[in-house]
Amino acid sequence: MTARLNLVILGKQGAGKGTQSKRLAQTYKIPHISTGDILRAAVKAKSPLGLEVASILESGGLVSDDLVNRLVEQRFLEPDAARGGLLDGFPRTIGQAEALERILGHDGIKLCINLDVPVELVTQRLSSRRVCQECGAIYSDVDVEAISGTCSVCGGDVIQRADDRPEAIQKRLEAYERDTEPLLKFYESRGLLESVDGSLSPDDVTRAIAQALHARGIA
Repeated sequence: MTARLNLVILGKQGAGKGTQSKRLAQTYKIPHISTGDILRAAVKAKSPLGLEVASILESGGLVSDDLVNRLVEQRFLEPDAARGGLLDGFPRTIGQAEALERILGHDGIKLCINLDVPVELVTQRLSSRRVCQECGAIYSDVDVEAISGTCSVCGGDVIQRADDRPEAIQKRLEAYERDTEPLLKFYESRGLLESVDGSLSPDDVTRAIAQALHARGIA
């Protein structure tokens, strides 16, 4: 059996992880595995883990690392993950990264892609971002959909998320520096880190990632 292509994508909020994840997943025919999507799917399916997640969220609590780890492990058992997966939003901590190594076993992570974008640029990107409440489609504040407040994909309401306002952005970036950046050292120490200039155009970022994968003989 061919080894699975398991990738992790890291970067500050607004670095373009969602865009690049979708492109890479399509190119390499592996699922884009987002922890947010996993949590929502589990709650919607009313699985045992999903009911546990729903109970925690309804009470205003935080979903534990152990519970998220179990959901990720289950996700990798699904048929579409037979070739691997692209993880976006997981791991967030060293503990989760170590758990992921156990989950994936000998296949492991092939590469951790870090989208490196200056704080000023991600702040600008996030503060101008508008999102459809229904389908999650993303727009800029100058797009017709943002101005009209109506999503062209599903007709849902297009809004500015509360956490995309300047004061909330600052807190999110501080949390990223504190909690997530140690992962860069974790993957660098394993020779698995590849940093890409995320301030380039989306197409140029995609090409840079593809070149990095090719240079390592991964894909």
